[in-house]
Amino acid sequence: MGKLFLGLDSSTQGLSAVVIDLDARKVVYEKSLNFDQALPQFKTKNGVLPNRDPLVKHSPPLLWAAALDLLFAQMKKDKVALGKILAVSGCGQQHGSVYLNEKAGEVLATLDPKKSLVENLDGVFARKTSPIWMDSSTAKECAEIRKKLGGIKFTASRTGSDTFERFTGPQVRKFYKTEPKAYEKTAGIALVSSFMASLLAGKIAPIDFGDGAGTNLMDIRRKNWNHDALKATAPSLAKKLPLLAPSGHVIGPVSAYFVTKYGLNPEALATVWTGDNPASAIGLGLIKSGQAAISLGTSDTFFGTMAECHTDENGEGHVFGSPTGGYLTLICFKNGSLAREKIRELYKISDWKKFGDLVAQTPPGNDGAILLPWFEAEIVPRTVTTGIRRFDLDEKNAAANCRAVFEAQMLSMRLHSQWMQVATEKILVTGGAASNQTLLQILADVMNCRVLRIEVSKSAALGAALQAAHGWLVAADKNPAWDKIVAGFTAPVPGSEILPDKKTARIYDKLLEKYASCESDALDGL
Repeated sequence: MGKLFLGLDSSTQGLSAVVIDLDARKVVYEKSLNFDQALPQFKTKNGVLPNRDPLVKHSPPLLWAAALDLLFAQMKKDKVALGKILAVSGCGQQHGSVYLNEKAGEVLATLDPKKSLVENLDGVFARKTSPIWMDSSTAKECAEIRKKLGGIKFTASRTGSDTFERFTGPQVRKFYKTEPKAYEKTAGIALVSSFMASLLAGKIAPIDFGDGAGTNLMDIRRKNWNHDALKATAPSLAKKLPLLAPSGHVIGPVSAYFVTKYGLNPEALATVWTGDNPASAIGLGLIKSGQAAISLGTSDTFFGTMAECHTDENGEGHVFGSPTGGYLTLICFKNGSLAREKIRELYKISDWKKFGDLVAQTPPGNDGAILLPWFEAEIVPRTVTTGIRRFDLDEKNAAANCRAVFEAQMLSMRLHSQWMQVATEKILVTGGAASNQTLLQILADVMNCRVLRIEVSKSAALGAALQAAHGWLVAADKNPAWDKIVAGFTAPVPGSEILPDKKTARIYDKLLEKYASCESDALDGL
């Protein structure tokens, strides 16, 4: 048995564990539990508490603590070699916040293994529930913070993102405004990631640069709490926030609670957790500038990497600190498979093979035809007006419309990632539509770079385990290289590489200009 490391992922709907053997370069254990099924007493639906207001989405932090107990009990039952684990790290759903009172630090330091975590944590919360990333009830607070920081461009340039309803800062401001007495009693504000790390470490854990950037409170370049953002959000906020630290940084040995109760190695190191998106980036193998990953799902998500920090002055893209150094970007396009499916339904195409055959009947560039497939309000570019728009495209031509939706989505990704100022050298693709060769070839040609398919299982928990390994090696003065750490864990599907056609790539260079013009005209006309 080689060096073992444990990674945990506290997501919206469940908690997952991955144990890796770094020497053997393989995952030796993985397990997930679903909150609703495993802990029905918390009365959540898909991990979220019911609320009369559809904009309000909260979860009970005690649910996450209870899940941690359950998962460790399951690992012990499954005879996982917990006594051999060298370090533990993890990640949490981004933006969610946990509000602790002055008792929390002492309680964390003296967790009683004869009691459950839920019993131990009784009375440490200044707020019983935690607003999570799905909450969209803070539009007013977003506008207030944005105005104080000088608008979208300046907010993004300082914090990495424009203010968004799900981000932690606006949520804190709403709490301060609506429950001032409870806010005053709040001694510490944690993120989901740092709260879970605090349980493992038995002390208040730092927030890392990746998850800290999802608060609208961290200076994205200096990687410290931004004074102006804190002032714009709530009074005395600096006193309530923990330190910031790199992902995987050693907090100390794991809490004796987990050693006594579950047999965890007493010398195992507890390290700083990150957000689920930064952890997934590691699990996907995004460790160098110029690499990108695209998830082709209901929404399409573009993850990019940058050595130097650039921000999106339009406020559509997000910038987080990367656990491997440098910066990670995230750009979300809502009309992903959603739009592809709509076009397929519109032209009554029975399956994706026939869809691909129709695309193949049309030339790359589609003779200049452009489609804007905004079936639902789009995130990038921002538009609340729905509907599709055609430019030099015959609505009756099924084949041309099939190609147009593929080309539009890939051109939009290229256009709206240009602010990164990074030449993409390699794209890793995952998600439901990643098996569509026609779509991937268009992606390779539009981006003019190679595309490789990856099959992902628990990428966030895997990334967390790799982060734990890196943190342990740094603490041991081993000077670890990230490419060596991830080697063997993040390999693409053999034989899946697609290379761009240089001639076709030049066609798309020209079409990009027309696409940008059509999109601009459409947005101006709204």
